[in-house]
Amino acid sequence: MTKTDRRKFIQLSAAAAAGVVVAPSRKAAAQDMPQLTEDDPMAQAMKYVHDAGSVDAASRPNPAPEQACSNCALIQGADGDAWRPCQIFPGKLVNANGWCSVWAPKA
Repeated sequence: MTKTDRRKFIQLSAAAAAGVVVAPSRKAAAQDMPQLTEDDPMAQAMKYVHDAGSVDAASRPNPAPEQACSNCALIQGADGDAWRPCQIFPGKLVNANGWCSVWAPKA
């Protein structure tokens, strides 16, 4: 396992653990959740941006021609919604046109 693979594993593990620890007593509706900001510490750690087009494709750890939150395996909610929940950022909504370093293709 390379240093980069370990780092990615640790980031994903931390995000998953945060999702388990932050278990609200009631299921929050998407409209109740705040939108993720780019200056949020977790967003900065995952290199999240609201506009995937602003990210240099060569700097992406997981090269693919089209990457955005809307076509990531980790996004939730209804297709077509501008802001949707994401498994990486529990309790917050991400922009469907956004991107972060944990992007994974839908199966």
